[in-house]
Amino acid sequence: MDEFKTTDQENIERLVAVFESGCTAKRGRVGIELEHTLVHAYDDSPISYEEERGVKWLLEALAPSYRTREYDAYGNLVSLIRSYETVTLEPGEQVEISAGPFDDLSSAKACLDDFERRLAGAASQGGLRVLSIGYHPTARVREMPTSPKRRYELLASHLDSIGSFGRCMMYGTASTQVSIDYTDEHDCVRKMRLASVISPLLALITDNSPIFEGNARPHALVRTKIWNECDKARCATIPNVTSPLFSWRDYARYVLSAPAVMVYDDAAPGGLRGTDQSAFEVFSDAPMDEKDVELALGLVFPDVRLKSYIEIRPADALPIPYSIAYAALIKGLFSDEASLDALETLIGWPKDTDIWEAKDALIENGYGATVFGKDAGELADALVEIAQSALEEDERPYLEPLAKLISQRITLADMARI
Repeated sequence: MDEFKTTDQENIERLVAVFESGCTAKRGRVGIELEHTLVHAYDDSPISYEEERGVKWLLEALAPSYRTREYDAYGNLVSLIRSYETVTLEPGEQVEISAGPFDDLSSAKACLDDFERRLAGAASQGGLRVLSIGYHPTARVREMPTSPKRRYELLASHLDSIGSFGRCMMYGTASTQVSIDYTDEHDCVRKMRLASVISPLLALITDNSPIFEGNARPHALVRTKIWNECDKARCATIPNVTSPLFSWRDYARYVLSAPAVMVYDDAAPGGLRGTDQSAFEVFSDAPMDEKDVELALGLVFPDVRLKSYIEIRPADALPIPYSIAYAALIKGLFSDEASLDALETLIGWPKDTDIWEAKDALIENGYGATVFGKDAGELADALVEIAQSALEEDERPYLEPLAKLISQRITLADMARI
């Protein structure tokens, strides 16, 4: 750390303190975030926030079930909160539920089922339809209405300056994310590495994007391609995550070295000011406060993200039976030492470049690809076997929807195109 000035080192340590705060003796808990794409029922076209029966109306219809409502600086309703459950508005008017952590999968399923029942019921009253799909089924992102959040406006402007995939990521995609606990830094870094290495396989198993920009997709794993090309400074594979020396401080440097995109500024519209500087540069003369740290950690989007928990992000948005199956897979793979040992035996110790090559191979060939020197389908089978061995008997059935797809070497996206 000699190359960093005193303030840089202090900011690194402030991020590390967040990571340390997540250490827990609990094992096997999962949190689930599931994004939903909303469309008009009559033609699957996108809906806007402000239209008469739009997203604002839908959030207000859901609001009586929640203890807390949150508004942005412009007075727009953007999130609903109650115990173990937060509903938020995403950039392309996707509605996301973040729930957990759950000790058992039955509780997770009950929570998601209840939310989707209420969401679908409210949506139907407004002539809307709720989809669990990885990419918008009809619209091109340049034609889509966008969220009123100032944060998303600044992020879109930044990503537009880099390439063409930023808006696709923000406005077109929807995902399923599963979060897991860790006991200490060693356990955390080990899980981050293993999750990063298998992230291409997780994307294959959960591929649910048959459409891209209003047309049949040009290749498999549409979201993986988008994230790979979106912003290499903050997306896809964490640099050096496969190194035996990788640490929390390395992850903190990665976060603080990326362009910060935005910083809090009371004098700026919506309380946020855009910037091209990194967080290291923005905060070179003064340490970050708690809000600054939280913002920085939330503005990187790698396949595996670290806050006070590990967030595993490659999966497309999935219908409830498949999202719970995916949570079961992640729980089984990362819940105990035996599973982690089995994963390491299965995949060895690939390099960062091997992960990128695995993504490219799966995008081109799907289950016909060879990754890490092995058949992709056989590796997916092995992931299911490891998870089944670790799960309690009453939770193994939750794996079945994904296990069946894997055994047939088919994805939800393939099924939609048949």
